[in-house]
Amino acid sequence: MKEDQITKHSSIHDLDSPYNVFPFPPVIQTGERQDQSQASLAFYVQIIRKHFLMIIALTALCTLTTAVYMARKPDVYGAAVRVQIDVESNPASGINGKPVVINNSASAPDYFETQLEILKGSGLLRRVVKTLDLEHNKAFFRPQMGQRTTWQRLLDMVGMGRDSGDSSQPVDDGVLMTSSVAPATDKEDLAEIKRLNPFVGAIQSGLEVEQVGKTRLVEIRYTHRDPHVAAKVVNAIADTFVQANLEKMTETNSGAGAFLKKRIYELQEQIKNGEERLINYAKDNQIISLEPSQNTVVERLNSLNRSLLTAENDRTLAEAAYRAALEPGAAEALAASNQSTAAAKLSDLRQRLAQLKAEYTDKWPEIKVVQEQIAEIEKQDVENKTNSKSLAVKGLETKFREAQRREQEIRDAFEKARSETITQNSAAVNYRILQQEIQTNQELLNGLWQRYKENDVILAGTPNNIRVADYANTPERPIGPQRTRGVGLAFAFSLAFGIGLALLRELSNNTVRTMSDVTRSIRLPTIAVVPTVKSWPASKLLPSRKLFLQPRNGNKNGRPLIMYDDAHSRLAEVYRKLRTTVLLSRPGKTPKTLLVTSSMPAEGKTTTAVNMATILAQTGASVLIIDADMRQPTLHEIFQLDNSHGLSTLLAGKNNQAEMLSLIHQHEETGLYVLPAGPPPIKPAELLSSGQMRRLLEITSPSFTHVVIDSTPVVSFTDSVLIANLVDGVILVVQGGKSPKEIVQLSRKELMDVGANIFGVVLNNVDVTAQDGYYYYRPTA
Repeated sequence: MKEDQITKHSSIHDLDSPYNVFPFPPVIQTGERQDQSQASLAFYVQIIRKHFLMIIALTALCTLTTAVYMARKPDVYGAAVRVQIDVESNPASGINGKPVVINNSASAPDYFETQLEILKGSGLLRRVVKTLDLEHNKAFFRPQMGQRTTWQRLLDMVGMGRDSGDSSQPVDDGVLMTSSVAPATDKEDLAEIKRLNPFVGAIQSGLEVEQVGKTRLVEIRYTHRDPHVAAKVVNAIADTFVQANLEKMTETNSGAGAFLKKRIYELQEQIKNGEERLINYAKDNQIISLEPSQNTVVERLNSLNRSLLTAENDRTLAEAAYRAALEPGAAEALAASNQSTAAAKLSDLRQRLAQLKAEYTDKWPEIKVVQEQIAEIEKQDVENKTNSKSLAVKGLETKFREAQRREQEIRDAFEKARSETITQNSAAVNYRILQQEIQTNQELLNGLWQRYKENDVILAGTPNNIRVADYANTPERPIGPQRTRGVGLAFAFSLAFGIGLALLRELSNNTVRTMSDVTRSIRLPTIAVVPTVKSWPASKLLPSRKLFLQPRNGNKNGRPLIMYDDAHSRLAEVYRKLRTTVLLSRPGKTPKTLLVTSSMPAEGKTTTAVNMATILAQTGASVLIIDADMRQPTLHEIFQLDNSHGLSTLLAGKNNQAEMLSLIHQHEETGLYVLPAGPPPIKPAELLSSGQMRRLLEITSPSFTHVVIDSTPVVSFTDSVLIANLVDGVILVVQGGKSPKEIVQLSRKELMDVGANIFGVVLNNVDVTAQDGYYYYRPTA
């Protein structure tokens, strides 16, 4: 039979809305159909309501976890300082008394941006680390001041925490401004750069620099867990920035000053070393002084020179007298000359003695001296007269030799003194060279000192175009973390995630759950939607044996079985709708033989077959239910029948009509006629495909109003496919939320391939508690 013929013969036609989940055919639904947008909205609302507890639990867990996490995060304090950046000018370079503008931020906007980047640069921050000595400041990485407990932060998040200003934490009133700025790190000092990198990175992570509106002000903000450290660091950054800018502006003069200072130091060292060399040289060469008035060597040489001239003159005269005496007759003349000389001298002495005696006595010392001289001259005169000639020559010779010897001695002393003077003159030359070198360095040092002082004056007159407008104070209240905001975002995101997870679970579920799934995917009508037992209020399901057949009776899922005295139960109403749909499925002719099957095991086909047969029997019809599931029979357990003989016995043997009907049992409580499966055969499929099965249906059809057959799952075995073309119609049971669409589609295809007349699908075990807006039958009192 073609698919359109099957749909036409059913009481349920195509359903446009994919979200209509009816517990019974839509012919009893009241109200108008909602449009597509309303149906979509209702579908999402239903999903949210279905997974409401999961969404709430996930949201509460994430929100609480975030709250605890945010409460455990330490407080963060922020301090801000403002720096004013003006145009760069230098009055020292002015023309006619007017300063020259070096850089105008209006004409060079990149100047301002450059300054902002310098503020965040590693070079500037390294100077800050060195200035504050953060390497030895334990509070930088492990702050203790201003931190509250986790409980206090939780209370603060809900508005119950006390003001931070009332905290008993001690307040550090230390100096917030730096007295001096450390020098910049040398570019080649890679070890220091590497050592300071962790501190620079920590400062950069909490540093923010931005321009204040369209002004020349720049606001520097720094956050830290210690309020005092936050204020000190941001103030140090501002001071270091100002100092670095001044150093840049005076870089030329500063370079010259550094060069002058270096040269001054070098000259001072050279002068010091030169003076030490000069002293050691004078000591080694015995130089006391080079002044003529204080130089003993030169003075002694001059004295010896004069003595040598005198000695040479005396020697010349003595030699001339001696050589003259050697001439013939010169000796006698010399002797006579000597005698006359002695007589004249003797006369003079005698006159002198007479004068002295006139004034003094003979004991006067001078008188005695004169007397002795007179005696000596007289003695000599006597001797001279004796040897006048020989003595005169001998005397001249002796005098000559004495003068010659004396000359030689003085000459030797002069040559020695002259040699010493020459040596000293050579040392004096080197000594004076050292003196001149020291004097030259001293003059150069004096000039450099003068230039250095002039350079300092120029540096002092250079203005700084950057200054600190407002320093930061120690913050009293933390500015972060934004705990309330974080918890709020966590709540929003976790709620959205929970809803998304619920939607994902629903949309990724490939099982058949709704009538729309059956219509779109299986392309079969839904003839009934059987709700799950937990969907019904307990007061509406009587927990009696007449309502439930316990698992010991074969109903392993504990599904309710309708009895004749449960006429007003909602579950009975569902099966009444199913009965009506089946009876009206063939216009002009009521179907007699029905096959109830499923795609997979444990989908509720046996429960549906029993309930369907029971509800048909309530109309007074004679209904036979056959257990064709000879692989796992259950009807004999449900109805508590003997299974030693049954369907397998009939199909295996050649029985007449009376023998076949004799194996059928009647259940007193329901009025149903039951044919159990009988002993399990070796090859059930071969028995069902035999002519005995067709003959059985031909025999039982005239005897019973309806014949309901419970068979095996379609996908697992071929039993149902073999029976499908022998009956008037097939009811396919699908358990909602369990049966994959592909499996059900395969089952439909196999049944359609053999020409089975599929009435439709019974959507079993569906949770309909979340479905609103539909009409349900409510029993009246």
